[in-house]
Amino acid sequence: MSIRKLYVLSLLLVVATAGCTGDAARESRAGKQANAKETRTGLASYYGPGLQGKKTASGEVFDKTEMVGAHPTYPFGTRVKVTNLRNGRKVEVRIADRGPTPEHQKRGVIIDLSEQAAVELGFRKMGKTRVQVEVLEWGEKPRPDAVARSPSG
Repeated sequence: MSIRKLYVLSLLLVVATAGCTGDAARESRAGKQANAKETRTGLASYYGPGLQGKKTASGEVFDKTEMVGAHPTYPFGTRVKVTNLRNGRKVEVRIADRGPTPEHQKRGVIIDLSEQAAVELGFRKMGKTRVQVEVLEWGEKPRPDAVARSPSG
């Protein structure tokens, strides 16, 4: 077989498989986007005692002893791992509310946590700490009437 024929056959093989590889790559990217996880770094604060027993944006009643948190955009039910970057402690919380308030967001607060989560992360007495928030599993779609604020307003 001549070099020219080998070149043409190689080129045809590349062209023929490129479409298949492209489709597989597109399907892989689409699957990854649907399951894409997200990691953010910023400050965490925790809910004050005045919110105990109040209704959250998701409709459930807030309990400061549960491992829950508030995020301005993550769908309710999203599970996140929160790591305190100052001491390495980690907790897993479920997003059940909207927050932090826009004023706190301007100051770099990216998540509000229950008092129990703050205790386990070791920052309750400080009030805030630098954290990494990693999405483990996306929750349901947010309700259309949910507003991006905590129950305190």
